[in-house]
Amino acid sequence: MIFLKKLLRSIFSVYAFLVFIIIMLLLFPFIIMVSLFGKIKGGNLIYDICRLWADVVIFFWVIQHKNIYEVPLIKDHAVVFVFNHISYIDIPFMMKAFRRRPIRILAKAELAKVPVFGYIYRKATVMVNRENDTARLQSVRTLKKILSKNISVVIAPEGTFNTTHRPLKDFYNGAFKIAVDTNTPVQPVLFLDGYDRLNYNSVFSLTPGRSRAVFLQEILPGNDVNVLKQKVYDAMNAKLIKYKASWIRM
Repeated sequence: MIFLKKLLRSIFSVYAFLVFIIIMLLLFPFIIMVSLFGKIKGGNLIYDICRLWADVVIFFWVIQHKNIYEVPLIKDHAVVFVFNHISYIDIPFMMKAFRRRPIRILAKAELAKVPVFGYIYRKATVMVNRENDTARLQSVRTLKKILSKNISVVIAPEGTFNTTHRPLKDFYNGAFKIAVDTNTPVQPVLFLDGYDRLNYNSVFSLTPGRSRAVFLQEILPGNDVNVLKQKVYDAMNAKLIKYKASWIRM
């Protein structure tokens, strides 16, 4: 029975990967065209196409996504969105979650080397190489410039997948320093089901089911990075426990 379940998951994962690639290739020419409109307008249009991409693949993956707003979403100013990072499937889930205002996502530079996908990745994200101090500082300057244009930024403060079975890994300072330096509110977002839909242990573990993104209340930046980081951590930690995120082992 266990073998059969693993086999079915593997078959479904291969099917899902093929759907992902086919839709990407179909939309790729449109992404090339809109990228010619410049970094702001072209970038916003690329995200619109990526949202369509996510809509189609998630439909074919038989995943039902829902955004949950614990407070009304305020759209008249940019924010620093921070989210818990638990799975590769966080990428399409972000496209389903962040729809009501323009965004730019901070992403690791490694994936930019993937053919076709890497082109989209470079055009749609602000890439960061954590091993290179100069590159890291440049990405911070780029994010601050984006916020000044009233475009929100999306950052995973854990840096990489949380494999600890605690609600969250320790946070890096970057997102919170940017928020303090630019006087931008931080809005935490929880992705509750990525661990169940596609486990970080295997790319052949994709399953249909639900996906939920929970938008928490904005937190004003103040002037102390560590205080802000702790406030955001505590808020996200408590809510992940409240929503009974499945990876938590207390």
